[in-house]
Amino acid sequence: MRVNGGAGPPQDTSRPSYYYERTEMKRSLLTIPLLALACSGAATAAEDATFTLRSLTPETALKAAQAALKKCRADGFQVAVAVVDRSGTVQVVLRDRYAGAHTPDTATGKAWTAVSFRTNTTDMAAETQPGKPSSGIRHLPRTVMIGGGLMIEGGGSMLGGIGVSGAPGGDRDEVCAKAGIAAIQAELDF
Repeated sequence: MRVNGGAGPPQDTSRPSYYYERTEMKRSLLTIPLLALACSGAATAAEDATFTLRSLTPETALKAAQAALKKCRADGFQVAVAVVDRSGTVQVVLRDRYAGAHTPDTATGKAWTAVSFRTNTTDMAAETQPGKPSSGIRHLPRTVMIGGGLMIEGGGSMLGGIGVSGAPGGDRDEVCAKAGIAAIQAELDF
């Protein structure tokens, strides 16, 4: 047996030198798949620890708000429209010239409520009437239990919410909110 200049394992001199080269190559070839397997496990762990969400672009949120405002104007109503993202953060607020001073906050509250409770505010208003089991929800901060707040959904995901305030009655606000969603729906479905 000889020592290979201190580098590598001792080699048996009865074997030809190419034997050791092939052995090292086999080890290298075995190492590559093992590293790939280890890396794929790390990628899977990273995928399990994070997630990706779809969100409205500012341009899409603005388009929805403008369409809702336009519908209410056509119906003769001065309103405010708010669009929030899926977490309830405001993306757009528009207030028509003669809409009441309270309408931007009310529209934002309606959009936030729809997103937070994942339902429209007309249904929430009915479910939270005095004497109902969920009536206490009406008193939570930021909630507005009046019709006119809707979720914006597309491709099987909730993407945000839209709220309209200022028309005479939540049902009319809701018609305008639906017009806002209809204006962007084709862009949301994939």
